Amino acid sequence: MNRREFVSGLTAATALAGVASTAEAAEGRRVALVIGNGAYRNVPALLNPPNDASDIAAALKRLGFTVSLATNASFDDMRRRLIALGRDAAGAEMAAVYFAGHGMEINGENWLIPIDADLKRDTDAANEAINLQSVMLQVSNTTSLGLVILDACRNNPFAARMNRSIATRAATMSGLGRIEPVGNVLVAYAARDGTTALDGDARNSPFAAALLRNIEVPGVEVTFMFRNVRDDVMEATRNEQQPFVYGSLSRKAIYLAARPPAGAEEAAPSSPLPAVISPAPQHTPTSPAIDPALVGTWEIMVPGGRGQSRWIWQIMGDGTYRFHAEPQRSARSHEGTITAANGHWTLHALRGLSNYSDGGAYEIHDALAVITGKLGTGAWKRSAE
Repeated sequence: MNRREFVSGLTAATALAGVASTAEAAEGRRVALVIGNGAYRNVPALLNPPNDASDIAAALKRLGFTVSLATNASFDDMRRRLIALGRDAAGAEMAAVYFAGHGMEINGENWLIPIDADLKRDTDAANEAINLQSVMLQVSNTTSLGLVILDACRNNPFAARMNRSIATRAATMSGLGRIEPVGNVLVAYAARDGTTALDGDARNSPFAAALLRNIEVPGVEVTFMFRNVRDDVMEATRNEQQPFVYGSLSRKAIYLAARPPAGAEEAAPSSPLPAVISPAPQHTPTSPAIDPALVGTWEIMVPGGRGQSRWIWQIMGDGTYRFHAEPQRSARSHEGTITAANGHWTLHALRGLSNYSDGGAYEIHDALAVITGKLGTGAWKRSAE
């Protein structure tokens, strides 16, 4: 089966499924396909993807998704599962695809690589790989959100061994190419277009590990959840890897985990982001209010007797913070819980400082925050750290 026949088949299957199943779709139904390809037959194996897929599948099940999990999937297996997902996704509230493994851009198109792909020539991708456009199509017929998450931006050994045809002499890029999803579809890359993601040396890749830390945090709107993943990955990789999300949703707030407490959404500004973020349960049993505009990493240069020092605050959407200074002697590192809403903030240190609390006022002006308090009063700017 060539690519044109495959994409046409997916289109027809999606259209027919939409007619047949919309009337019987249960309110709030969620479906997902999770694929982790590591045991490639024609290039060196990848260690993380099967672990990543298994762990993400478990998290999605806890979030109410009906999950189809495939590890080390062939082209035929991926094709069949995508068609089945398209049928299940028609009329569902949410549909998601998570893929970990090799992916590549060829002449402006993005491809997810099955384990049995050989790819001796660039034109072989049409018959041996899965086009990202067809994946987006399969999650597009939902009532709320179609989500594609790709940890597939690794250095790709297929590109180095591939002969390019005369018709497609454009060089294969590192990582995946830029895309423009339409409708209610979001696509999240582990590393932005044209760059590569790291595998890491733990059970999970840095991107999968960050996603697992954030995807089940209650009260966090989906686009804001991916902001937290971005910050975690950049911190873990020392800014070598920047995740990126493509797509544009309406102002309606969408939550993968539990919604914010009653009344929190009404209190939010005209934005899809919530005003109240429930914390991770290991930090505190309460639900501190966090202004989404204040979440992120902030820094200020502080003068002292030995010259200037750089103070850095990392404020998380789950109501926790971390503080450190460079050089370290200028201020003691600590972390704890924080609240911030309606221009006022308070914090309480849990580690690093004993019996330390602070509070004050704040104003946000784009990438600048005017902060008052006992520690670090002044104009803080957003940091890439």
